[in-house]
Amino acid sequence: MKLVKNYLMLMLGILLINCQGKAQPDFSAEPLQPQKFNNYWFAGKAELTSYHLTQSRYGKLHEGNAVLIFVTEDFSRGKQVKLDDPIKNRKDAIKVMKLNFTKKFNTGIYPYSMMSSCFTPVDRENNPHSIKLTTSSQEWCGHTFTQVNLGENNYEVSGYSYFESEGDKQKKLAKTVLEDELWNLIRLSPDQLPVGKVKIIPGTFSARLMHNPLENTEAIASLTENQNPTFGKEGIMEYKIDYKGPKRTLKIYFESSFPYGITGWEETYKGIGGKQLTSQAIKNKSILLDYWTKNKPGDTSYRQELGLE
Repeated sequence: MKLVKNYLMLMLGILLINCQGKAQPDFSAEPLQPQKFNNYWFAGKAELTSYHLTQSRYGKLHEGNAVLIFVTEDFSRGKQVKLDDPIKNRKDAIKVMKLNFTKKFNTGIYPYSMMSSCFTPVDRENNPHSIKLTTSSQEWCGHTFTQVNLGENNYEVSGYSYFESEGDKQKKLAKTVLEDELWNLIRLSPDQLPVGKVKIIPGTFSARLMHNPLENTEAIASLTENQNPTFGKEGIMEYKIDYKGPKRTLKIYFESSFPYGITGWEETYKGIGGKQLTSQAIKNKSILLDYWTKNKPGDTSYRQELGLE
């Protein structure tokens, strides 16, 4: 009888795995070593990584480039801007991981230039929500701007657009996970990535390109070992978000060991015209650089090093 019971339990376990898909891996980030973290992120340099981008737009795929720029800064809790003198404003100052995320691609004759900036506290335990997010998009038809500020009880969203239906609008959203902050969370503590059924505010780039308003949206998130050799063969994780509606899937690929570099991403959805396509970005080159001091004509060599020329 005991053997029959054990057999039934084993078969039930196999059935559950087959029904639910691949089981979650036993992934846990290595214990945080403050000195190792500080040596990398507080050494007075930013991490710049370039990617070859294939972007979905108007029912076609367009070649371009993307850049992720990660850097730590002293940020103002109250004003929600970078502090000019954090020493004089110690009570207001908070250390954040800033991601400047750019995409550039051409659609026929005219170019798109998109950029988002997300400011996520380094101390996630005491500050679980990103403080600010801004996104702009420029192309020859016009430009748009979105800003998300952390309020006392919610996120305050402001949107400005040249489209009549989108206009100048303000709204409040319940505090929840921002898709745009997940890239920072991967760099800070990937074992804290939300998995399972989650409420999430979708990425501002995709909202812009799909002409969707930002809303608290249901999704299923999973973290598994990467099976796609395009983004690395060993030691690479895949973080996947499946949105119920509008239907969209985002996969972010990153290294499983510190500093958890992002090797690329894929994004699948139906764009303008209703055709489903997959955008893709594949890592090209990564460097550590105090780029804000590299503003002389000769410093264009760094762009060449990143493959941006």
